[in-house]
Formats: sequence, C-alpha cells, structure tokens
Amino acid sequence: MAEHDDTIARAVQALKEPVRIDPSLTSRVMSEIEALPMPDGTAGRATVLEWLRRPRTIRLSPLGGLAMAAGLTAVVLAGSWFAGPRGTPAPVQGIATAQFTQPIQFVLVAPEAGSVTLVGDFNDWNLTATPMEKEAGDGVWWVTVPLEPGRYRYSFVVDGTTWLGDPNAPTLEDEFGRSNAVVTIGGA
Repeated sequence: MAEHDDTIARAVQALKEPVRIDPSLTSRVMSEIEALPMPDGTAGRATVLEWLRRPRTIRLSPLGGLAMAAGLTAVVLAGSWFAGPRGTPAPVQGIATAQFTQPIQFVLVAPEAGSVTLVGDFNDWNLTATPMEKEAGDGVWWVTVPLEPGRYRYSFVVDGTTWLGDPNAPTLEDEFGRSNAVVTIGGA
C-alpha cells in the first residue's frame, strides 16, 4: 500500500510543476489568426446555416423526455388559450365547420387518366382522401370540397403517380421543388 501511495505522491508532484511554454507561442498563434481571411456577412450566414442543418443526436433521459412533452403541451395549451376569445374555439384552417365553409369545385381535363385525386393543405396531401369523379366521355374530372376562408396549396395526382398543378391557377413552388396551384377563399 505504501508503494501505491508513493506513486501517487510522485504523480501529484509532477503535475504541480509549472509547464514551460515557448514565449513566442502567443505571437505565432496571433499572427496565424490575423492571416486568416475576414469572413463577409454572407459567408458567416452560410456557416451558420450549415451548422443548423448538420444532423445531431439528442439523448434525453426519461425525465428529460417527460419535461419536453410537458413543455410542448404547455405551448399548445397556451396557443389555444390566446388563439380566440374564451369559450369560442378559434377556427382551424383545414378543418371544415359548417358556418364558415364554402364549396369549391376543382376541375381537371385529363381524358387519358384512369384516376385523379386532389391533394393539398386541406387534406394533408393524402393521396386517397379526395378522389375526383369523371364526367362520362369528355375526360373532365371534378370534385367539390368545402373550404374555410384562407389560402390553400393543391395539386392533382393522375393515376396515383403523376403530380400536376392546376393549369388555370397561380402556382407556388414547395420545399420539394414541385409547383403547386394556389387557391384563396374569402379575404384571407
């Protein structure tokens, strides 16, 4: 045991000795830093964006996960509290309520299509939620959807695979590079 204590005492003594640093180290480091090019504003923003986009692993303990869930619940409840007057739920875009909805007819001419569905913000881009009906013999597909006032992006999906924007509506490119049609209902 005494030999073990002696080894520890020697290690502690070695760690207490001052470290000798080359006196020119600071000037060498500072000259290297000064030689680096100064980033302009756009380069700094690009670096920040790259940093934000970098994948990360987040590890939470069960208690941390519970705290995060409680925090998100508090945010949702606070949002619903401030969204509308007390006792009156705030209208939610995409959920039809009888007093605010307006029937909107969507039409696509696609004589060669075997099936056409309407997808958009109002049905969570669900490929099966809003199938369109075909007029007999003329290749005109249509569906009527009740929508609340607001702005909605939408597309037609032909034969389950081909996405088409409405050729008679203004378009807006989405985050996937796809051009979607836009319809605005009411004064929104």
